[in-house]
Amino acid sequence: MRRPRGEPGSRAPRPTEGATCAGPGESWSPAPNSMLRVLLSAQASSARLSGLLLLPPVQPCCLGPSKWGDHWPPGGGPHAGPVQGLQRLLEQARSPGELLRWLGQNPTKVRAHHYPVALRRLSQLLGSLPQPPPVEQATLQDLSQLIIRNCPSFDIHTIHVCLHLAALLGFPSDGPLMCALEQERRFRLPPKPPPPLPSILRGGQRLEAALSCPRFQRRPQQHLIRSLAEASPEELTPHVMVLLAQHLARHRLREPQLLEAIAHFLVVQEAQLNSKVVQKLVLPFGRLNYVPLEQQFMPCLERILAREAGVAPLATVNILMSLCQLQCLPFQALHFVFSPGFINHISGTPHALIVRRYLSLLDTAVELELPGYRGARLPRRQQVPIFPQPLITDRARCKYSHKDIVAEGLRQLLGEEKYRQDLTVPPGYSTDFLLCVSSCGSVLPVRAQDPFLPYPPRSCPHATRDPAQRVVLMLRERWHFCRDGRVLLGSRALRERHLGLMGYQLLPLPFEELESQRGLPQLKSYLRQKLQALGLRWGPEGG
Repeated sequence: MRRPRGEPGSRAPRPTEGATCAGPGESWSPAPNSMLRVLLSAQASSARLSGLLLLPPVQPCCLGPSKWGDHWPPGGGPHAGPVQGLQRLLEQARSPGELLRWLGQNPTKVRAHHYPVALRRLSQLLGSLPQPPPVEQATLQDLSQLIIRNCPSFDIHTIHVCLHLAALLGFPSDGPLMCALEQERRFRLPPKPPPPLPSILRGGQRLEAALSCPRFQRRPQQHLIRSLAEASPEELTPHVMVLLAQHLARHRLREPQLLEAIAHFLVVQEAQLNSKVVQKLVLPFGRLNYVPLEQQFMPCLERILAREAGVAPLATVNILMSLCQLQCLPFQALHFVFSPGFINHISGTPHALIVRRYLSLLDTAVELELPGYRGARLPRRQQVPIFPQPLITDRARCKYSHKDIVAEGLRQLLGEEKYRQDLTVPPGYSTDFLLCVSSCGSVLPVRAQDPFLPYPPRSCPHATRDPAQRVVLMLRERWHFCRDGRVLLGSRALRERHLGLMGYQLLPLPFEELESQRGLPQLKSYLRQKLQALGLRWGPEGG
């Protein structure tokens, strides 16, 4: 005779193979291949169920001493804390649905230790009932989402507990809950050390690997020097040396040994290098304001420019820009780039504007630094402002700059009418702060004066020169220097050099001095001392 449903030993209808959760509004039952079927059919104690779950019995959690000592007040009641109260609710849940409801409806009160408590109670409920009640899929999904949201705060034990629970309930191993828990478990594993470079890699390959490794992006000098020393000359390819040059320039690393190695490579490999490669090799010398000791460095570059100038116009001008920062401009190359043929050739190219800007700077350098040059010059109609906007590094680091606090100090010290900020003077150099000063040292209102000195300076006779002096306060921020903090970058040194040659009196404000000022009162005192050291006067006594 067939046994009635629900009697011991009777079989429940088998769900379809692999089913884990029912559709909306339907009841949920465990998949036939999940370990939960063992729990449902087990007539065992809580200790046996805990063993089946591979979990130790969970001890009640106490969040600290209270007026009742280490125990809750009788019955919990309104005096129990919300976290402890939720734990008691979980321990006293009468069905899986009620248990999951307490977790899903109290997300702000759930703590990591509540999940082992809920697991223990769920094991007791499912093991003590011959026919478990159905669990709504929506409730189960809410629990799943709650665990996924909170699992980053779990310790490793709680993560293992939840992984076991999810597996026992038949959640798919590639589902969102299992994936989230497994990911958190992996995050807590100790990181594997990076594999060492294979010993079969030779010097040049080791250098290239080091330059490509993020570990050596900040201060890699010693590692690079060691790799370079172990490489034979034939292993140092143009690609490797270009990577090294770009690395030094990008990170402002003024490392003489490495720069000399690049200079020597350029001289030795002169015949095999074209101007597009040479412009990249020369870049760090101008940017880092470093003239190499290699005696053939300049003659080698002059020969390459003579050979390649007409082939790659932009590369040619880039090389000259680096040499301009080093004050090593070759006359023959200047003759070529200022010639009508070269200017006409670049006019219709995509990089015409940047080349004209560089040519304008080269023409300024000829005007100010090469009085003996008698060759072609850039026509006035072709000239454009050199730096019409602040440099990229200044725009990117403006929030770290001292400019705002210095401006406020000058405003309180002198008044807004006696200085100009961020003024660009001909032929296109930006100034941080500009003051106009009378012949007796009084700071004058800037808007009542012409703040610009004439350019070119030698085109104006001395007798007609404006007697007022222009003082430029130059912020020397930390990123205006090479990494060692002692040598100005080539572009900064060039700007200061040219402003001085045009007749502006420079007052540098080094970052070390600015960083040592504590607050606006100290900064004002510092600025007052700096201006008075130049003999400047302002206020009632200064006129």
